[in-house]
Order: sequence, then C-alpha cells, then structure tokens
Amino acid sequence: MSQLRATKPGLLVCTAVCVCVFLYLRDPPPEEPEESTYPAAVECGFYPDELCSALSEGKEAAPQIATFCKNPHGSQILAHLRTPGNCSRISQEVHFITRPLSAEEGNFSLAYIVTTHKDLAMFVQLLRSIYVPQNLYCIHVDKKAPKKYKSAVQTLVSCFENIFISSKGGRVAHTGFTRLQADLTCMRDLVRSKFQWNYVLNLCGHDFPIKTNKEIIRYIRSKWTDKNITPGAIQPPNVTSETSGSRLEFTPEGSIYGSPNRRFKDEPPHNLTIYFGSAYYVLTRKFVEFVLTDIRAKDLLQWSRDVQSPEQHYWVTLNRLKDAPGATPDAGWEGDIRAIKWRNEEGSVHDGCKGRYVHESCVYGPGDLPWIIRSPSLFASKVDSTDPLVVTCLERRHRLQALRQAEVPAEPHWRFQQESHFNTKRSRAGPL
Repeated sequence: MSQLRATKPGLLVCTAVCVCVFLYLRDPPPEEPEESTYPAAVECGFYPDELCSALSEGKEAAPQIATFCKNPHGSQILAHLRTPGNCSRISQEVHFITRPLSAEEGNFSLAYIVTTHKDLAMFVQLLRSIYVPQNLYCIHVDKKAPKKYKSAVQTLVSCFENIFISSKGGRVAHTGFTRLQADLTCMRDLVRSKFQWNYVLNLCGHDFPIKTNKEIIRYIRSKWTDKNITPGAIQPPNVTSETSGSRLEFTPEGSIYGSPNRRFKDEPPHNLTIYFGSAYYVLTRKFVEFVLTDIRAKDLLQWSRDVQSPEQHYWVTLNRLKDAPGATPDAGWEGDIRAIKWRNEEGSVHDGCKGRYVHESCVYGPGDLPWIIRSPSLFASKVDSTDPLVVTCLERRHRLQALRQAEVPAEPHWRFQQESHFNTKRSRAGPL
C-alpha cells in the first residue's frame, strides 16, 4: 500500500507534464528571433536584379549576400524541355529572341560551334544568349551525355531551323584530338548548310558571352574584316616541343605550364612552323573551306593525332600560312576572344580569383563579375553550375544590353521577369 501511495502522485505529475507538452506542440508560443550570421532574406531585394547590380558594381557586402541569395532558375528552364511540345510555346517561354534586332545584324551572320555534355540549364542559358535567327548553330552533344540530356537538347533544337546537332557524335575531351575532330565535323556541316554565314566561333558549355551579337560583329569589323582571329605565338626558342603525355598551355604573356621537355615524335609535315595558342577562334568562311580541303591542313591534322592538346596549335599554325584566306602571319596574342583569370597573373592582370582555381585558371564566383564586365573580351571562361548566380547575372545583363541596342520593338517574351527573393511577396516586381 505504501508503494502504491508513493507511485500515484508520480503518475499524476507525469500525466500533467504530458498534457502540457501536448498543448505546447499543438499551439507553440511565438519563437524568439535568433541571431543570424546572415542578413535577413529581404536584403536580397528584387532578386536577382538588385543583387546582380550590386555585384557588378563591386559593392562590398554583395558577395556575402550572394552566398545565401541563390534561387535555382534551372528548374524553370528544364520544365519546358521535359516533353516535346508546341515550338512557339517553347520559344516564348524560354525567352529566345525571334527577330534580327537591327539591319546591321540581319546582314551579317555568325556561325557557332558549341560542345556540351552536362549542365542542361546552363547550356540553354548560353544558347539563348547567343541566339538570333540570322545566325547558325551546330551543337555537338558528347556521347557520354545521359539519354535524358540528349533528348532535352533534341527537343529544343527541333524547334529552330538554324540550330542542328552535329552529324557525327562522339566522346569529346576538354582537350585533345577528339575536341579538334568535333570542331571539324561541325565545320563540314556548316559549310554544307543552306544558310550563309560570315564567321564561325567555337564555344563550350562553360563559356558565356560578355558582348552582345551587335558588339561582336562590330568588334570583328573594327580591325578583323576578312581576317581570322587565332591568338598565339611561335614556340619560344628555349622550349622544346611536346608529345602526348604532357600538357602545354599558353597565357597571353607566353607563360607555359606543364613539362615541355619532350620533342614531337615526328617532324611537322610540309616543314610547317608550329605555333601554340588558344583553342578558341573566330574564323572566316573561306578559311574554314581552306582547312577542309588544303593538303597541308589535312596532313597537319593526321600528324596532330600523336600530340597532346593539338587544338592549341592547329588553328594558330594554319592561320600563320601566308597564302591561307584571312591569314594573319605576323599576329601574336591579339584578339580579345576569352576573358580568363590565370593563377600566375594574379596581382598583375587581375586581383585574384573569387571563385576557385582549376587547372591554373579561375572558375568564376560572384565576386569576379566586376572584372568580367570590364573585360574587352567577347566571352568569359569559365563558369559552371556550382555558382549559378554568375551565369544568371551575366545573362540578365547581356539581355538588357541587347534590348537597349535593338532597333526594333521588343517582343514581351524577350524580356526576363524580375523576381523577388525565392519568388516571395514582392508583388511590385515588373519585367526587366
């Protein structure tokens, strides 16, 4: 009996506690605001445009705010490509520009070669930024890309007469002979196309335009009319050549990475002087036709099979031949094609990488935007999906610039909608 009397009050106390907990969980009191190391979400403002503007202007707090103001726009893009549908709807909802923005642009067509294998949303952002209906686009989808990725690209491409997938697929490494082959395959397709074009440019999925279509055309016409742009230089006399097994890269200052202490297995064909330079180019149509037919170009291509990163010497070497169409035999590193932050140029050419270095070059972070925007280059390299805000800010700035330069009325779907942080509660937000 004494034990029961001792237990009974305990049960009553336990029951009371359980009831209190139940009532607390059912209707908890307002929580006290906790201290946070980050600003309130409202400080993201009209996301992303206010944040992008602050980043572009180099505002000190902007990179810190950018670390938590991240809205994944990719899902919005991918939703339109999951299943084939009405092409007019896809074109409008994905915000493609559907008319030439000026007579000047309508009379000067560019061709693009784009290699891609991942980051579908970023690929679409790149494509719609460089797209205008008078240009031509060859897309090389890497063989290793997932089936869903290939299907989504095909869905998009099938809606545009001037975009097509390369006739010969295959695996494409970031550097190497397969990359060179991919460009040449697209060049053959471009030359056979019924569309006319003046110059061809090559891109990969981690590039993004800094200049608008009109600005690119005016840059070419400013001092490169009927000329090719292949930045590079002759191999320094104190450096031997390379074969497969080692890697060579040049910066505009001529610095070299890798172990350049091996000779080519064979002497170059036709006694060609080998130059090294950028894998990126701006080439005239006549030069492309020359590359596809000239015996020296064909023999150099075969010789290049045993060379590491042949794309770094193939274009620049052929463009130094005096009889090649549009050749620039005396050119060096002229030609502002790519904005790249090399590690060894930190403190002289740039103020450091605000993202991260990969293979001695910077993968951009939001803090790099002011430097990118000030660059005279046509494209920025490298951007990736680990920091989608970089692409979002570059794209929105690029579209705004293109529409400001337009000489035709803008269609409503050409504009990106302004959004508040994570699409919440800012009903005043209007179009960009």
